[in-house]
Amino acid sequence: MITGIGSGIDIDSIVGALVNAEKAPKEAQLARLEKASTTKFSALGQLKGALSEFQTAMKDLNSLALFEKRTATSSNTSALTASASKTALAGSYQLTVERLASSSKVATAALASDFSASADGKLTVKLGTADVGVEVDIATDDTLVNIRDKLNTALADKGITANIVNNPSDGKSRLVLTAKDTGTGKDISIETADPALAALAVDGGSQSLGDGAGYLQQAADAEFTIDGLPLKSPSNTVEGAIPDVTFSLLGKTEADKPLTVTVGQDKSGVTANIKKFVDAYNKLIATTSQLTNVTQVGEGKAPVVGGLVGDATVRNLLSGMRNELVNPSDQGGVRVLADLGISTQKDGTLKIDDDKLKIALEDNFDAVGTFFTGDNGLMSRVDKRIGGFIQAGGVLEQRMTGLQSTLTDIDTQRETLARRVEMMQTRLFAQFNAMDALVGQLNQTSERLTQSLANLPGFVRKDK
Repeated sequence: MITGIGSGIDIDSIVGALVNAEKAPKEAQLARLEKASTTKFSALGQLKGALSEFQTAMKDLNSLALFEKRTATSSNTSALTASASKTALAGSYQLTVERLASSSKVATAALASDFSASADGKLTVKLGTADVGVEVDIATDDTLVNIRDKLNTALADKGITANIVNNPSDGKSRLVLTAKDTGTGKDISIETADPALAALAVDGGSQSLGDGAGYLQQAADAEFTIDGLPLKSPSNTVEGAIPDVTFSLLGKTEADKPLTVTVGQDKSGVTANIKKFVDAYNKLIATTSQLTNVTQVGEGKAPVVGGLVGDATVRNLLSGMRNELVNPSDQGGVRVLADLGISTQKDGTLKIDDDKLKIALEDNFDAVGTFFTGDNGLMSRVDKRIGGFIQAGGVLEQRMTGLQSTLTDIDTQRETLARRVEMMQTRLFAQFNAMDALVGQLNQTSERLTQSLANLPGFVRKDK
């Protein structure tokens, strides 16, 4: 639309200036409020995240199971590993592993590679002399492959597998059966009353010599000593030799070089969780410092201002936590963090003296546990201090909900402002265009009057 024809006035510029004069202050106000609200919302989110991480670290340390846990460490993990339940008694033991438990492995006599059953029959496979055995039906013309597959199907639940080993030099084949279970007396044997299957019989108590049937490896117990006492176990997993301690035998020890198994409290696990707690606390302090500091970035430049500068919520939170950290526990041995070698530095973070912490765990392990855990332990007390801030419906969530409402209201106000400005602009254009049309009509009337007067008799024009 072309405006200002009648009056020669730049109506577009005038209306634009008037509209901007009305719109700019409110837009600037909303922009400032949006920036401040968004910055504070983001800062509260950062604070809530650091608090959540800190709360998780406290939960891990506030665990009776952590202090009840016992460890069993081996000085030679290639020969033996160990574990202990929480009821295991502390102690140190000298062990030697003289042999590992083994399972039975037997082979049939060497057979022609094209061997097949000449008649129907049964094979009975036993695991030990007292075993009733498993009967396997063999049909006429069953090959070694057929017999192997039938054995594997029938013996699956017994833990025995069968395979075929072929000798390339003479073309002969043998069925080899291997047991899963270890221990003396668990030797595999194959019995049959059928002459057609006699070539498949195996006496698990006799060694295979040359092409003859027998054992390739006999089932045997593990043999080991604890503090010089000779012991045996049918399995390489030994339970009960030392109450509540389990050994896994992995290999023989060298002669005259026993290994040492040490059973005791899980000090390394407790140390790791204490360090995790300190790290999470220090991260929380660093986050609050970043959010509440004003940092100068250079002469003539605006400082970097944290999103929660001067915020009372942060002050109340830190004050409550610090009060609990220095509040002594009502017990002996360990009463404050300083007794564990944990001290507060100038910037408010915590620092651990590893040597002092190690001594405290060695001398007062149970007291360390009661200091951190339980309803009156340090972790529970600090958690109560921060619970009101971080829990659902707590201080931080309420504030973040309020800020979100503010940001939503800002969007609504912008929409309202846009409608008002549009209506104002329409009104101003209507008024100025009406004025422009009136001025145009007056100019035309003036021109017609001037022409009429110029045509009257006796009218003298000034320019003549």
